[in-house]
Amino acid sequence: MNVKAESYGFLGDVRGATRGGATARVVAALREAIVSLELSPGTQLDKNALCLRLGVSRFPVSEALSRLQAEGLVEIRPQSGTIVSLIRLSDVRENLFLRRALEAEAVRSLAADMPPDALAALQRNIRYQKSAAQAGDPAGFHKLDLEFHEIIFAALGFERVRATVESARLGLDRIRRLLATKRRHKLTYDEHAKIVTALAAGDGDAAAAAMIAHLDAVMKELLSLAEKQPEIFADKASFPKAVSQNPRPLRGRG
Repeated sequence: MNVKAESYGFLGDVRGATRGGATARVVAALREAIVSLELSPGTQLDKNALCLRLGVSRFPVSEALSRLQAEGLVEIRPQSGTIVSLIRLSDVRENLFLRRALEAEAVRSLAADMPPDALAALQRNIRYQKSAAQAGDPAGFHKLDLEFHEIIFAALGFERVRATVESARLGLDRIRRLLATKRRHKLTYDEHAKIVTALAAGDGDAAAAAMIAHLDAVMKELLSLAEKQPEIFADKASFPKAVSQNPRPLRGRG
């Protein structure tokens, strides 16, 4: 294997995988490398080296990059090759807007008639979150964080709403990894615990307010990060400093 291929050492050979076609396996491998920040924003991608490392021909790699471009994760430049897309704060704002609007209404609706098994699952989940945060287990905490929101939408039972939120969440995966510090995990646990307490009390307004506060806190930390690492953001210059220091929250009812 050549030196350039070795630079992608975090990627595995996908030929032996049994699930999906070659293109789907390449998409999955590259998407995970991008959202986990193994391939950082702005990284130039070498198609030939990727083919060697992944053990596939150029066709599935080219197709995979086209799909990832549609997802906004890579940028294909005809004259200069393909790079991992910089993060667009405007996209982050839009995805968080969708999540705040839908997740706040989800918990507000559930609070009126919270299924006991769903409440028990949330309470168990946040106990595990607390343990993962205290143990400094980022992978475990990330999985529990995803499960927390999944329990809410499974209980709500609206599949189109669930799919919309999932799409918005996928668009936020990279920033979740960027902000995955032990401090942020502790704060997320505290914010989730307030949501569950409100749901247990049947207080929909408090649950919605706690959900909005949780998602606004993520946006505030991201804008702070953008001040420190502007090189990984595509549109940092479009956000005035005053806005970055005091992002306007989405207003909830009540």
